[in-house]
Amino acid sequence: MCRHECSTLFRELPHSTRRRHHYEQIGSSAWRRTRQDGGVSAPIIVIVGRQSEKASGVRAEAYASGQRYYKAIERAGGIPLMLPPMPELLDGRLIDLIGRVDGVLFHGGGDIDPRRYGDAATAEQLYGIVHEHDEVELAVMRAAINHDLAVLGLCRGLQILNVALGGTLVQDIGSEDHWLKFHPVSLQPNSRLAKGFGTIRPARCHSVHHQIIDALGEGLQVVGTTDDGMLEAVELNSATWVVATQWHPEDTAHEDPEQQNIFDELVRQAAAGRARR
Repeated sequence: MCRHECSTLFRELPHSTRRRHHYEQIGSSAWRRTRQDGGVSAPIIVIVGRQSEKASGVRAEAYASGQRYYKAIERAGGIPLMLPPMPELLDGRLIDLIGRVDGVLFHGGGDIDPRRYGDAATAEQLYGIVHEHDEVELAVMRAAINHDLAVLGLCRGLQILNVALGGTLVQDIGSEDHWLKFHPVSLQPNSRLAKGFGTIRPARCHSVHHQIIDALGEGLQVVGTTDDGMLEAVELNSATWVVATQWHPEDTAHEDPEQQNIFDELVRQAAAGRARR
């Protein structure tokens, strides 16, 4: 895509009072696309992709990410776009792009290199470390926070949020209780996530992780835990809407309205943020 096409796709909308009112009056269930009121488009949510050794129909290495994230955002009425994890774009182009979109989703993946949070590799179970992923996602997370965008972190995305803000991780929890398991989570009643999910106790939360937060990053608050005391959700107090879960709502969002709700809320918050800008 050429620079002209990219700037056209991510152009800033005019800040008219009428359009601000249009965004603020969107229904409670999700943002809906419309071409009324001068062609207002749906919020753009970028998803940082992954390097992939192969993909169907692609002859060389690919960039990819799971369809479940895109489908959950589409169901919510947003437009999901993949951002390739290319450190070459950190010359300013990528950060400039983040200021032109409405929200960012950080999804699951391999472990973060412990050196990113000032630690040495001590666990035998570290897997999937890709330095390009770490470098790009940490930069995008900080840029998204600086622009006060709507941000949703899932699993590794929660850990990226924590490390980006100076926090650390437990490299291996030494238990399989949170690997491919469903469990309830208790959310703080006044939290953004409780409002987003529509409940203080989402029941069917699917976890696939062997790491958790150790020291909290600056400004983060724990707002969700499991019955056995495991940290499962955090929010950034100083931001309008920066939230993260250790579990994977995308896994069941297609059949569980509670889990889909958080993607609906991401798109709503992205729309509201665009209206404010």
